[in-house]
Amino acid sequence: MLRSSQPLTGPNRKRCREDEMLLGTVLDEGERGFIIDTRSAQAAKQARMTGGGTEPKSFYPQWRRLHRPLERGRPLQESFIKLVEACNDTSINMDRWLSRLESCRWLSHVKAALSTACLAAQCMDREDASVLVHGAEGTDTTLLVTALAQVILDPSCRTLAGFQGLLEREWIEAGHPFHLRCARSAYSHARLKQEAPLLLLFLDCVWQLSRQFPFSLEFSEHLLLTLFDNAYASAYGTFLCNNEKERCLCKVRESTHSLWAWLNQPGEKKKYLNPLYSHNALVIWPSVEPQSIQLWQGLFFRWIRSSQYLEEAWEETQRLVEGE
Repeated sequence: MLRSSQPLTGPNRKRCREDEMLLGTVLDEGERGFIIDTRSAQAAKQARMTGGGTEPKSFYPQWRRLHRPLERGRPLQESFIKLVEACNDTSINMDRWLSRLESCRWLSHVKAALSTACLAAQCMDREDASVLVHGAEGTDTTLLVTALAQVILDPSCRTLAGFQGLLEREWIEAGHPFHLRCARSAYSHARLKQEAPLLLLFLDCVWQLSRQFPFSLEFSEHLLLTLFDNAYASAYGTFLCNNEKERCLCKVRESTHSLWAWLNQPGEKKKYLNPLYSHNALVIWPSVEPQSIQLWQGLFFRWIRSSQYLEEAWEETQRLVEGE
């Protein structure tokens, strides 16, 4: 699996022979690969006017391009805000709640992300093909798809240490612009152009996987909630800045503590483990049927509903498992 930004073909359909050679070396003679573009065909075509574009078929004959559009900007942020507003309105009746849940379209974004990740995973697992994933800059929906596909395919990414490594590799080192995307919470009245809860969408998709495969992920929902909190407000430097260059210039590693170091302390680590975990070496194929995608109540209702009884039940589960 490879990831990149869009090719810069521009309106004149410029070639980059180095890119062509690079992708050509990935495949042996007779093999084929898939390019999954997380933009619509129309958006990719429009990108040519500003210097972007897609891979021309004539120059990439062994690669087949598939468009699977995923939202990454203002529409995704507005969807998040509308969902939070609906969840916090305790006065609405059932019909009104269902209407608002549908109109915010958050669960549609979850379904689309999981579906695209499954497509990438199927190309690799069932077609035995190489896959290149890209969107525009390659730092948003591209990372969402590649990270999810790895959780689906690779059992090591479903361990606590492996999942931390996945986030470090696919989100932090790959340059997801946390400072821009997570600048404000959903409760802020400001509407900044660059905001978008891409990491939250990823964490929500992972939660969907944990709900459908409760024994296959070593970490618990508590870890996902902690990661969400720290992406928006943190005492640690792990999610600071927009890319590796900025972190070096700001000397983030020298002047802040790592979230991973804190999570992996023996006393803390135990809080984030799934007591039901059992190593599963198989690929986990999630259902993406509408009936299978559920609202992440542990996150979206956490401010209006006490989690005391759920926490007590989880502690009792841990105690029973350890007692065995």
